[in-house]
Amino acid sequence: MEESEQLLPLLTKVKDLTNPSSASSSSSCETREEAEDLCLPISGNEEGEEEENSPIREVALTVPTTDDPSLPVLTFRMWVLGTLSCILLSFLNQFFWYRREPLSISAISAQIAVVPLGRLMAAKITDRVFLRGSKWEFTLNPGPFNVKEHVLITIFANAGAGSVYAIHVVTVVKAFYMKNITFFVSFIVIVTTQVLGFGWAGIFRKYLVEPAEMWWPANLVQVSLFRALHEKEERTKGGLTRTQFFVIAFVCSFSYYVFPGYLFQMLTSLSWICWFFPTSVMAQQIGSGLHGLGVGAIGLDWSTISSYLGSPLASPWFATANVGVGFVLAIYVVVPICYWLDVFKAKTFPLYSSSLFTSEGSKYNITSIIDSKFHLDLQAYEREGPLYLSTFFAISYGIGFAALSATIVHVSLFHGREIWEQSKQSFKEKKIDVHTKLMRRYTEVPEWWFWCILAVNIGVTIFACEYYIDQLQLPWWGVLLACTVAIIFTLPIGILTAITNQAPGLNIITEYIIGYIYPGYPVANMCFKVYGYISMKQAVLFLQDFKLGHYMKIPPRNMFMAQVTLSIFNYFMPLLKV
Repeated sequence: MEESEQLLPLLTKVKDLTNPSSASSSSSCETREEAEDLCLPISGNEEGEEEENSPIREVALTVPTTDDPSLPVLTFRMWVLGTLSCILLSFLNQFFWYRREPLSISAISAQIAVVPLGRLMAAKITDRVFLRGSKWEFTLNPGPFNVKEHVLITIFANAGAGSVYAIHVVTVVKAFYMKNITFFVSFIVIVTTQVLGFGWAGIFRKYLVEPAEMWWPANLVQVSLFRALHEKEERTKGGLTRTQFFVIAFVCSFSYYVFPGYLFQMLTSLSWICWFFPTSVMAQQIGSGLHGLGVGAIGLDWSTISSYLGSPLASPWFATANVGVGFVLAIYVVVPICYWLDVFKAKTFPLYSSSLFTSEGSKYNITSIIDSKFHLDLQAYEREGPLYLSTFFAISYGIGFAALSATIVHVSLFHGREIWEQSKQSFKEKKIDVHTKLMRRYTEVPEWWFWCILAVNIGVTIFACEYYIDQLQLPWWGVLLACTVAIIFTLPIGILTAITNQAPGLNIITEYIIGYIYPGYPVANMCFKVYGYISMKQAVLFLQDFKLGHYMKIPPRNMFMAQVTLSIFNYFMPLLKV
């Protein structure tokens, strides 16, 4: 009998889930060698039996349809390597966020780096069992480093891979307004923002995680890498295995970055129009890739290409093309027409700038219109005059409003029926795909857990805003309004992200709402944006992690425990750098 046939009974099959007695017959890994062979599920079928798979072609080609539930997940290795990855990425990404072109170190870096470390720990740490025979029995080394541990470590790294947006409130207060905000208040704002997003994510799991149509393109990149790092693959003659191809690409990419990053930084933006006309202001406005429209400019630095919209390689072609067409229309058509026709005195201000200006074109002195109580001084504002935006900045705001309206309309027209059906079916048996069937083996996280977290978090946020009203300025009703905005937009923006890997932000609409209702309080405006926009953004990121765990068959309660831990722990690091 072939080795794969001998191992077949140890693997969770899709067909097993319809037969509880069959499903319960899976064996646990009895030896370290046997466990090593089972670190990644092996696809297999009985002869003549058609394999069930995802209806999404990209998912069917990438995600394995089997599972080994005996693999340990919450191991000592996972906690140590996950915590270190989270701390390191959190520090580096927040540090580099303040660059003109932010350098983002993705979780894939940690995903690669922890593999040799995990295998070293598996080889060197004692496998002695402590407190044997008691209910507290545990071991520091349960066997070979496996793919499920690796997935949870990567989810820890995902939490640290993004800049903590709420820290901008602290930065702006200290750096631009020259005021003080205490460490404790800063900590409350940051933690409650992230945990609020976790609550929204838990509520919308059945809409954005379980349905096969919500396939989250960015996750497939990580799934492919997990398989390349853990799955045994025979090299064909004259070809390369996925691991070999990955190593070659990784070494080449790392070596190349020396040039745009250190030796030849001009590669960040090659603006050849500016070279031919170095003294022409119009040539600089048209050709500069850093201070103008960037017509003809070429960027050979990957950190520039992916600094704001993320890697284009992880997005479907139709979404990337849509972004490209929108960019050309907005930047190469609308902005030049408005600027050179001098619409609303556009030529008084720079073509491309995010700064605020006076009517004469000089930069606006924001601190001059803020009084000692950190409120808007109307008399000083009358002296300074109204604020003006550059043409580019004003059109960007307009596009932001249009994008939000388009998101709601698109989701209502194309996914409204699906959302309604999903809501009705949540109380009865519904059609599920192969990956959801595999996940039914594990105990689910009750939805009321997320509701409790949400209720406690909203209560703490209201208390903080009322008790520290002199620092945060946001009243209790502002917190509730921000939560309402977040919960309304989480589902439509989550659907858009799950299908296209692109998502509009709520930063513009939240600023506008609170600025209109509660004018004159700059910190209140920022706090409202953080609770309304960033909690929604964090919810989408948590949902993406939920889907990654769904694809890789991580037990939901283990995922819940890990994410609750990192939601609190991860956000000490940014405060230490401010």
